Amino acid sequence: MDQTMTAAANVPHMRIARFFSIFVEPAKVLVSLAGVVCVWWLFAASGVVSTDLFPSPPAVWAAAVEMYRSGTMWLDLSASLKRAIVGFSIGSIVGIIVGLLTSRTRFFRFALNPFLTLARPIPVIALVPVAIVWFGIGDESKYAVISFAVGLTVWLNTHHGMEHVPQTYIRASRSLGAPLAREFFQVVIPASAPHILAGLRMGAALAFLSLVAAELTGASSGIGYRLQEARQYLRMDRMFVGLIQLGVLGALLDLLFVVLGRRVVHWEQ
Repeated sequence: MDQTMTAAANVPHMRIARFFSIFVEPAKVLVSLAGVVCVWWLFAASGVVSTDLFPSPPAVWAAAVEMYRSGTMWLDLSASLKRAIVGFSIGSIVGIIVGLLTSRTRFFRFALNPFLTLARPIPVIALVPVAIVWFGIGDESKYAVISFAVGLTVWLNTHHGMEHVPQTYIRASRSLGAPLAREFFQVVIPASAPHILAGLRMGAALAFLSLVAAELTGASSGIGYRLQEARQYLRMDRMFVGLIQLGVLGALLDLLFVVLGRRVVHWEQ
């Protein structure tokens, strides 16, 4: 009886907590963004910097409407999203597979770790000319650059997560007589899943960074290409539109991984 009354008393508190999680957190984000826009607007209107170099929010909004009506915004969004998704998918799959091999197999650790360690500090933008020579100026070179950046990040997190699985988990599974395959899929992978998810989140951010680097040269569409074109014509309002697009896309993708992480890797909570 006491447990039932306690559970019933906790129901209003649970509803209030749920209300806060659903409405209050998004409200905080909106208030923060509104404050940033207000400061931006006041600074642009102060005249400290020319509006040609630092456009106001209404000017950026007018440029966004102009790009939307001309169709360039959707053309750039679709081209960039396709390149980012394909490159991210290839890099993530390769990174996870290589991370599994280097963390659980001595041969692949000996053969690949030195090369991957040397390749990881190479700036992505330095690979763009090489990718263009190897794969041409089409989308294939963009896929290669994005896959390289994402794959190394996902590999590092996967390798680290697999390599640092607590030995108590391994000893417990073996003491219970679990076969190696079952130990791998039911102990090692779940224990390292938070690290893999963190690598995917970082890889998603790097996908957009490397996307812009790849689109700055040898492209005729995409957000990076539009930023380069706006620079040539000194259209700072259009450059701000491109930067905001990249920020919104990256934030939405990161939020997607946060939600998926809470559902898929729920034991981490």
